Amino acid sequence: MTDTAQRLLDSATAAFAAKGFHGTTTRDIATGAGVTPGAVYVHHKSKEDLLYSISKVGHERTLELVRSSAASADEPVEQITALVRNLAQWQAANHTRSHVVNFELPALSDEHRADVLRMRHQVEDEFRQVVEDGLKQGVFDVPDSNMAVVTLLSMCIDVGRWYRGNGRLSAEEIGEHHSQMALRLLGVR
Repeated sequence: MTDTAQRLLDSATAAFAAKGFHGTTTRDIATGAGVTPGAVYVHHKSKEDLLYSISKVGHERTLELVRSSAASADEPVEQITALVRNLAQWQAANHTRSHVVNFELPALSDEHRADVLRMRHQVEDEFRQVVEDGLKQGVFDVPDSNMAVVTLLSMCIDVGRWYRGNGRLSAEEIGEHHSQMALRLLGVR
């Protein structure tokens, strides 16, 4: 990727996070990247294509993070601790990108949204497998595993909505806090 293409992605991410997809113009993106508006179309077919690039890469990284977190331990308690800690920490450390990746999905075309949602379902499946393993082993105690997974993911993903980096807790502390809350939610004694 060229330096200009990366600057355009970074500028689009910041603009989409600040103004939303529909409130952002290609001129906003170009100005933030220090290029002319026409340069946007040299690197991307459309503003929506920029959003898709940001969303796709964000979801690919999330899926990689979740898979490596689940593989980092053999026991469900350690796996869910790593999953939630690492995902919440990533959401906090990358809160601007996270906000765009998670909350601008409706602006994607049907085809692009389907591609991104496929990756989101894979992330859910990783969490679901760990929760179901924990239930089978008797280390988790929840009445509805699907609702537990939705709650855990919501807890992690929503960090990108409210975290700004200048609060009393660091991204690492947010990750640790959320992992402890996840264990309580799952009824770990």
